[in-house]
Amino acid sequence: MSVFTGSPGGSSGRLVRRVLRLSFGLVLYGVSLALMVRAGLGLGPWDVFHQGVAERTGLSIGTVVIITGAAVLLLWIPLRERPGPGTVANVFVVGLAMDGALALLPEPRAMAVRVPLLVVAVVLNGAATGLYIAARFGPGPRDGLMTGLHRVTGRSVRLVRTGIEVVMLVTGFLLGGTAGAGTVVYALAIGPLAQLFLRLFAVPAPEAPLPEESPEPPGSPGAGPAAGAGTPDCPGEGRDGQAILRP
Repeated sequence: MSVFTGSPGGSSGRLVRRVLRLSFGLVLYGVSLALMVRAGLGLGPWDVFHQGVAERTGLSIGTVVIITGAAVLLLWIPLRERPGPGTVANVFVVGLAMDGALALLPEPRAMAVRVPLLVVAVVLNGAATGLYIAARFGPGPRDGLMTGLHRVTGRSVRLVRTGIEVVMLVTGFLLGGTAGAGTVVYALAIGPLAQLFLRLFAVPAPEAPLPEESPEPPGSPGAGPAAGAGTPDCPGEGRDGQAILRP
C-alpha cells in the first residue's frame, strides 16, 4: 500500500501534480502569513498565539509555528490520529517559508499600503489552503487535533474548532499577539475562499470505466462514486478524506 493518501492506482502524472500542489500550497501559506504580519492589522487565531509566544521568547514566529506544529502533532498520539506525508511537511515548510518571507518583506507604515496588503494576504491564504487540501496528503497538525477531539469528545466539529481557536486567540492576545480588524476579516473570508480555491485546484479523479465495462448500470446501488473520490462541494473529501481549513 502506498504511503500517500488519495485514490489508489493513480498515474505518476497525477501524483506529481499532487506533490506540486502540496509543496507550493505550503510555501504560499507561509508567505501569506508573513504578509499578514507585515500588514499589522491582526492575524488569525493560531497566528496571534504564535506571534505572542514569539514576542515572549525572542524566537522567530516561524520557529514558533514549527515548534507548535510538532507539539500539536504529539497530541495526535493519545487521540489516535494518523498523519500523512503532508502532515509532516506541514510542520516544517510553513514556518520556514514564513520566516524567509519576513526576512525579505519590508514593514509598511502607511495604512494605504497595509490594508491592500491584508486583503492580498487573506486571498493568498485561501489559495494556499485550496492547494494543499486538494493534494490530499493528510491534514495539518492543528486540524488533526480538531478532528481528533471531535471524535473523542463527541462534540461537533464547529464547537471544537471554535473552542480551540478562542483559546489560542485569547492566549496569544494576552502574550502580545496582534488581534484586530484583520482577525475578523480572516475569520469571515477564509472559509468561502478556501472552498472556492479547493474547487479550482482539485486534482481530477481517475476516469470512470466505460459503460460496457461497468458491472452495474448507472443508478444502481453499487454504481455511486468510489470511497474517497470526493464531492462537488469538497473535492478529495470522501469516506477517508478530511477537509481542512488550515495547516
